[in-house]
Amino acid sequence: MRMNFVPPELDRILRQTPELQRAWLVGGCVRDGLLGCPGKDFDVEVFGVGCQTLAQALSRWGKVDAVGQSFGVVKLTTGGGHNYDFTIPRRDSKIAPGHKGFAVEMDPAITPAEAAARRDFTINSLMFDPRTGEMLDFFGGAVDLKARILRHTSPAFAEDPLRVLRGMQLAARFNLEAAGETVQLCRRMQGGFRELAGQRVRDEWFKWAERSAAPSAGLKFLAATGWVGHFPEIQSLIGTPQDPEWHPEGDVFIHTGHCCDALAGLAEWKSAGPESRSVYMLAALAHDFGKPATTRQAVKDGRSRIVSPGHDALGGELARSFLERIHAPPAIQARVVPLVANHIIHLPSMTDRALRRLAKRLEPENIQGLCLVMTADSMGRPPRPGVQPEGVQRLLARARALQVQEKPPEPVLMGRHLVELGMPPGKDFGMILHRAYEAQLEGVFFDLADAWQWLRAQDDLPLSASARGKLEGRRHQGEDDPR
Repeated sequence: MRMNFVPPELDRILRQTPELQRAWLVGGCVRDGLLGCPGKDFDVEVFGVGCQTLAQALSRWGKVDAVGQSFGVVKLTTGGGHNYDFTIPRRDSKIAPGHKGFAVEMDPAITPAEAAARRDFTINSLMFDPRTGEMLDFFGGAVDLKARILRHTSPAFAEDPLRVLRGMQLAARFNLEAAGETVQLCRRMQGGFRELAGQRVRDEWFKWAERSAAPSAGLKFLAATGWVGHFPEIQSLIGTPQDPEWHPEGDVFIHTGHCCDALAGLAEWKSAGPESRSVYMLAALAHDFGKPATTRQAVKDGRSRIVSPGHDALGGELARSFLERIHAPPAIQARVVPLVANHIIHLPSMTDRALRRLAKRLEPENIQGLCLVMTADSMGRPPRPGVQPEGVQRLLARARALQVQEKPPEPVLMGRHLVELGMPPGKDFGMILHRAYEAQLEGVFFDLADAWQWLRAQDDLPLSASARGKLEGRRHQGEDDPR
């Protein structure tokens, strides 16, 4: 079998290191190679040698990191700056709850078949020798990959409950459907969720958010296995009805899956950085978290309709709760929550003033990001057309015209201007600058000359007589802009 996914540098190391005669590329890099996806992480499993011998043999190629040797892992950083993990086969025995409750025994005498059996899914149990082109596939992983089936490799899968969440993100990344026996096994493992460290849960969710090709496949996997019950904000979406005229696709859970899939197909999402991809995908996931608690029947325009008033604001609160529980970093929470809380925009009634305030409410996110989430929301309603709504296009065009598409307006009046009036920095500074910025957002002024004029008219602000005198002096000097 010929596969050209192996970096030339790694190929040379494998061919020219005698201790690596029985070394196989394993796991994700082989899976990705079969799919034709560019590889990033290359793992090599080495049979028949001990850890010290392996480390010494690899040292001729670069820096060897011995940190992982207690787990049979030797990390190599080559002169070219590339990183590769070389592992000694090991036997893992579950002896206590939690991800640290394993007894690890390195055993170079383990056979490749035994080593492959401890991997989570058949698509990750593949082994490849680039020197001979030989593929070892003891569990039908290549067939499962071609058929887009996610199947556990062996009963040892049940020893680590994190593998269920790995299944979620793998299903989403490669558009896989879980085998029935795997679904049943995962359902029996639900109690293991409480063993998982928060960071490990977060890591799997962020792989889902950053790398998904079909995010809904991961959500369906959670629902099928019952693990969605560990994420009540998502579980409550299942069965929450929507007005069929606006949402012919079905309930809120179905809609959310379509929205996430639509987002994953947008060029703007694909070209964004890893953090931004995660932010927008998590916002799409959470954008309707508020609907289960707000959905009701109501008479609207003389007809009985299903409505969800206020679900955007409530959704922001629930998004924060969800993100905190999956241990999302504060910087991510700060960007996701305002996207959720502001995703309902009534454009016809939105003035320039309201648009500037929207840009400020979204900070540190922005209107461009909001338009991406709104586009995904609109496209997640098949069989309705999957196109960017005209309203979103107009919103973005108006934001660009006001130069607030990337961030809110910069304050015109700043602290240094008050210092120029002779005011010492202190508690009054913040209040005055806040009032000034609010006036600026309202459109009262847009440049410093008008800001000075506004400041002179505010009789209730705590300005000293000296400061007011200097303000008057600026009027007579033609309101020079010292910036």
